[in-house]
Amino acid sequence: MEKQIYIKKGNDEMELFSFEKLKHSLRSAGASKDVIETIIEGIQPVIYNGMSTNEIYKKAFALLKKHNKVCASRYSLKRAIFDLGPTGYPFERMIAALLKENGYKTQVSIILEGACVTHEIDVLAEKEGNVYAIECKFHSDARGSSSVQVPLYINSRFLDIQKQWNSNPKNKTHLKQGWLVTNTRFSQDALNYGRCVGLTMLGWDYPKNNGLKANIDSLALYPVTTLTSLSKKEKHLLIKKDVILVKELLDATHEMKSIGISEKRINRALDEVKRLCNYSKHASLDD
Repeated sequence: MEKQIYIKKGNDEMELFSFEKLKHSLRSAGASKDVIETIIEGIQPVIYNGMSTNEIYKKAFALLKKHNKVCASRYSLKRAIFDLGPTGYPFERMIAALLKENGYKTQVSIILEGACVTHEIDVLAEKEGNVYAIECKFHSDARGSSSVQVPLYINSRFLDIQKQWNSNPKNKTHLKQGWLVTNTRFSQDALNYGRCVGLTMLGWDYPKNNGLKANIDSLALYPVTTLTSLSKKEKHLLIKKDVILVKELLDATHEMKSIGISEKRINRALDEVKRLCNYSKHASLDD
C-alpha cells in the first residue's frame, strides 16, 4: 500500500498527493506510458510531506523535457499563460486569436460609448451580424479566481453598452451578448449568476471539455512562453514586440534576430514551434 503524503497547494491548503492525478496531467500533455512511468519513478523517491505542488511540477517538467520537449511545452501551458503578465494585454491578444480561429472578426482594446458612461472593451468580436463584448480577467498565479462580483460588474457594463449600440441606427450589427474569460476559475456563485443573466463564461477548465485549455490545445494557439528553446528574457522581449503566439514566430524571424538570438537557436526554436503547432493534428496518445 502506497504511503499517504500530503502536499501544499498554491493557496497553502494541504491535500493528499495522487500519482494518478500526476499521470493524468502528463498523459494530457501527450506523454507516452513509458515516459510517464519513468517520471513517476524519478519523482516517487523525492516526494515528502509538505512539498509544494510547484516543486512537484518543476521536477516533473524537468524530467519530461529530457524525453519530449513538445510534451513539456504542453505540460507547462497553465504556467506559461501566467508568465504572459504582468499586464493583461497579451492574454487579450491570445483570446482574440482564439476567436479569430473560430470565424470571428476581432478587435482588441476598443473604447465604446454606453448609454451612461464610456467603457473600454478588452475584445470586441463579430460573427454573422452579431457582436460580442468580451472581458478578459487575467491572473498571474493560480490563486486568482473570479468571484460573483466580477460577472455582476461585467454584465452591468454590457447592458449599458448594449442599450447604446442597439439603439444607434448607424450600427448595422446587433450587440448580442457579453462574455467573461479568465485563465483560472470562477466561483460557483459567479457561474450561477453568469448562467442566469446569459453571460458566456470561459475558464481554464470551464465549460467541461471545452474550457480555455481544451481550446488552446485543439487550435494549437500556444503562447510563446511555452517554448523550451528560448530563455525567459527572450520570450518577454518578444511579447514586448507583440509576438504573443508560437505560430507568429514562423513569420517573425527578424524579431528574433533583433533581440540577439543566433541563427542556430532561431532554427531550433522554429523547429519546436512547427512540432508544437502540428501536434494537435497528428497526436495520438499512447493509452
